[in-house]
Amino acid sequence: MQRSNLYLMFRVAAATLLATAATGALSMSRPPPQDFPQASVDYFAGMDDGIALKPDEVRGRNSWLMWTAGNEGFWDLLARRSFGAFDLLKVLDSRNRATRFAYYGVMNEPGFKAASAPDQFGLWLDVPDGTQDPAYAPQYRENFPKDDFLRTYGRASGIVGLRLYPNPDFDEAAKKKWDAAIKKSADAFYTDKDFYSKEGLVRPYRVGMACGFCHVGPHPLHPPADPENPQWQNLSSNIGAQYLKPARVFVLPDQENNFLFQVVNSMPPGTIDTSALASDNINNPRTMNAIYQVGPRIAAAAEEALSGGNLDLPGTSATMKVPHVLKDGADSVGILGALTRVYVSIGAAYEEWLKHFNLLVGGKGQTPFPVAAARKNSAYFGATVDRMPNVASFFVTVSKPHPLAKAPGGERYLQDSAATVERGQQLFAENCAACHVSYNKMPQPPPGVERDTKAWDDWTRGGDFKSKMVALVRAPDFLNNNFLSTDRRIPVSRVGSNACASLASNAVRGHIWDNFSSDTYKNLPAAGTIGVADPFTGEQRPYVLPGGGRGYLRVPSLVSLWASAPYLHNNSVGLFSGDPSVAGRMAAFQDGIEKMLWPDKRRGMGSIYRTTALSWLTLDKSYLPGPLFAALKTKFGVPGDDHVIRLGPIPKGTPVNLLANIDLEYSLDPEKLADFAGLAIKLNAALSDMRDLDDAAAAARFKELVPALLKVSKCPDFVTDRGHLFGTQLSDDDKRALIAWLKRL
Repeated sequence: MQRSNLYLMFRVAAATLLATAATGALSMSRPPPQDFPQASVDYFAGMDDGIALKPDEVRGRNSWLMWTAGNEGFWDLLARRSFGAFDLLKVLDSRNRATRFAYYGVMNEPGFKAASAPDQFGLWLDVPDGTQDPAYAPQYRENFPKDDFLRTYGRASGIVGLRLYPNPDFDEAAKKKWDAAIKKSADAFYTDKDFYSKEGLVRPYRVGMACGFCHVGPHPLHPPADPENPQWQNLSSNIGAQYLKPARVFVLPDQENNFLFQVVNSMPPGTIDTSALASDNINNPRTMNAIYQVGPRIAAAAEEALSGGNLDLPGTSATMKVPHVLKDGADSVGILGALTRVYVSIGAAYEEWLKHFNLLVGGKGQTPFPVAAARKNSAYFGATVDRMPNVASFFVTVSKPHPLAKAPGGERYLQDSAATVERGQQLFAENCAACHVSYNKMPQPPPGVERDTKAWDDWTRGGDFKSKMVALVRAPDFLNNNFLSTDRRIPVSRVGSNACASLASNAVRGHIWDNFSSDTYKNLPAAGTIGVADPFTGEQRPYVLPGGGRGYLRVPSLVSLWASAPYLHNNSVGLFSGDPSVAGRMAAFQDGIEKMLWPDKRRGMGSIYRTTALSWLTLDKSYLPGPLFAALKTKFGVPGDDHVIRLGPIPKGTPVNLLANIDLEYSLDPEKLADFAGLAIKLNAALSDMRDLDDAAAAARFKELVPALLKVSKCPDFVTDRGHLFGTQLSDDDKRALIAWLKRL
């Protein structure tokens, strides 16, 4: 029982969804298997610099922005089981349209306006104001029936990437309950907690999520005059949702004392933990990075070995060149497979997906999501696979750089002297190019020197490479078809960055994304030992990195670096301005790039994610087996509420990842079991003590648990803005010259 107590206490999902999810999902209503036609009308012609698209590319962009692959059922499932903590339908509240970008960081969809009254269900939803979405437009232009469009894509919601569908479970009985609540209070869904927090509440609509929700953002070259009121020409499909605020989208307001909020709140704007749903028990938010130069990236990809479930994905073969997708380069089965996995990770084929892990909680051994079974049994997954060639074609065309020189007013930031820029080019060639240039833009290596070997690394550090590289960087066509990255996986022990993203385990052999990672990835050797800091004292201790794919970070692209601050894989270095104007982006660039090159300006220990208030993990009895709830209620019950227990208190200032990174995967290893047993004993004693202590004393008591917590941590690396010290040895003048060139990339 002690381990069950721990298991429940320290994962984000325990506060919302403890995981009857798999069986619950299977009972959800789904449309029968059938064709899902691809939309061919160019509804978003103004986007992406007005680029001309071929018909297949138009279909690809439509899928990126409108296809939710049936995941509206998945997100409805989460809302039903969240007890009021999460609900995308509330994010759509039209009364907030005028402040959505500032508050949520989401993009209002052009062609809509705020509602002046609720709909028949008491819901405040944006209303059309010139949209071409087929659900509202006066003329329907597709070559298939409108009913098929609505079944496939739903209707636009007023937020880019979120689509509305009628809820098939909203039958007469559900409608009667809903109507009774809004008759009593017209705003019941938003204000009556007894109503909106009921488990299993059936909502009139489901909200589906397209990939564009996390990838569309303000266009760097055509920024909106008012970010709350963009036009299509102000939006980019590939820049990434750089301003998204996860805690506000995925946890509803006024929950600072909920440890779930504290975990999600640790994710900086513009990041998301891509393993939060299929949890690997590591909290590692990563940037929703821009998608640039897809064609050159594919052309320069590394050859890797694939087998097993990899070969059930479209376009795969036993040996093939694959780009390295995700921060750790784990997605390594080709662009079509990587795009397909994105849809699964947000709920496509969720009935199959949820069989293979404990949703959000983890704590049991994962098994691979089987591509072959999903292709056979899920019409939505099959339709997703069918769409991916068009999506890939779209990105090959649209993923062009956004140079500062073409941005409005950009020239005012490009007044550096020719000598300064030339010096910056030389410094880039000598200090950065070995990692941050595409192979096709590098010099030819000497005979016998193979790419990505020790001999290659030795050559790129020498004078022959550097002198030739200087000439290439100064060539007029240097930036043409240049991904500005080798896309190579680098040991985190060499980069020095926070290790948690590199330690993600979902793609290792036998885990959930096994079918989407190559054998080459799975067979990567251990990357050595790193030093990690005690989150309270800063004392350094060694941590031995595991192998089997973990311990590496992919080299990020520097394309349009000026438009992508803050920096590092977790947005930890630099100012988050929240301002998508050219001036706002350049303020963030200057602050971030200076902190990259002058690391003493970084926050260091101040960058550790910490709780912002005294918090608790509150659990309803329906989350737990009856005997366990009864046993825990004796100690952790809430007076006056027989249905709830609260685990805590968790003191303000607690490092979030001390708890969020506890390795809960079941193991029979005697040493691991002993560590858990020791922690359980100490934890129970500490929780009892802290209930009677003031804040300072409780925090001091909690610190006594740190050694035991570190023993069971899956990633004991807490300082988020550390590492990548390349170039920091340069003189101040040389750093400024290098910056003059970097903003021109």
